[in-house]
Amino acid sequence: MTETWISTTDYHTAGEPFRIVTEGAPVPSGATVGARRVNAIADEGGIDALRRLLCNEPRGHADMYGGFITPPDDEGAHFGVLFWHKDGFSTACGHGTIALGVWATDTGLVESDPDGITEVRIDVPSGRVAALVERRGGALVRATFRNVASHAIARGVEVGTSRGRVRADLSFSGAIYASVRAADLGLSVTPAHYTELIALGREVKWALNESPEAQHAADPRLSGVYGTILWDDLGRHDGGPRQRNVTVFADGEVDRSPCGSGTGARVALLADDGTLGPDETLEHRSIVDTVFAASWAAGPVAADGRPTVIPSVSGTAYRTGEHRFVLDPADALGDGFVLR
Repeated sequence: MTETWISTTDYHTAGEPFRIVTEGAPVPSGATVGARRVNAIADEGGIDALRRLLCNEPRGHADMYGGFITPPDDEGAHFGVLFWHKDGFSTACGHGTIALGVWATDTGLVESDPDGITEVRIDVPSGRVAALVERRGGALVRATFRNVASHAIARGVEVGTSRGRVRADLSFSGAIYASVRAADLGLSVTPAHYTELIALGREVKWALNESPEAQHAADPRLSGVYGTILWDDLGRHDGGPRQRNVTVFADGEVDRSPCGSGTGARVALLADDGTLGPDETLEHRSIVDTVFAASWAAGPVAADGRPTVIPSVSGTAYRTGEHRFVLDPADALGDGFVLR
């Protein structure tokens, strides 16, 4: 028996990890990234086992995130990516897109303008997204995640929790999110309430996951509530609203950043009710007080006649390390374990 090895370059975006697999992973079959995700979930070529190896302890942790690089759907994108976390493969990841844009321009995979903006186009399971990487004198200024067309789905959906019934607003921005004001649960978005926020976020997600509001009209692969966004209203700054959120996604994972696609989901709701105007910027803070700046442009009319917006979410990402992980065939722990 031989060792399994895999090489990665790790980044963080506003505090949230993103592990980019650069060598050692198979590419699942499929004409699109969306089709490859289906085959990855089925562990084609052992790729799901590699996901577990990189997420699980002792090589990862319960809140690890990353992606396998794949070919794009067509020549219009630079590459594709299969996003993953401890519970499987996600359809969208905004903080990962920001990290991938910085990585692609850091490494020369995409030629970078040292004094301007470079567009890195990436195919993901929910469609084609972009990272607009801005540099001055070669140094990173910011990277902006431009998401797929996003929209509000439903407002005031009642959901039962261990702290009573609350109302959730659902929206789509590459994945479906349920937004709940933290104060309605007797909480605030602070590290002191971390454990309770996780528990309530899971309750809301699983209560709504199979609901009619959580079924994607055009693609059932995008159905289900991916995450619960628990948010605080921080008032307004000169250019728009200020909010703090924690996104509890998958099965109890916590985004340390303000959550890229989750910020897009908030933008869809705030644009829909007029809280965030077309010339305004949302200051979106995380539970660790890192910040994304978000805005929107009008999107295409959806197939069901629904108006959409294209969210843009800006932040920064920085490399944290390069790794060559190994699985020794004699290792009794195999691909590891998760305690939460």
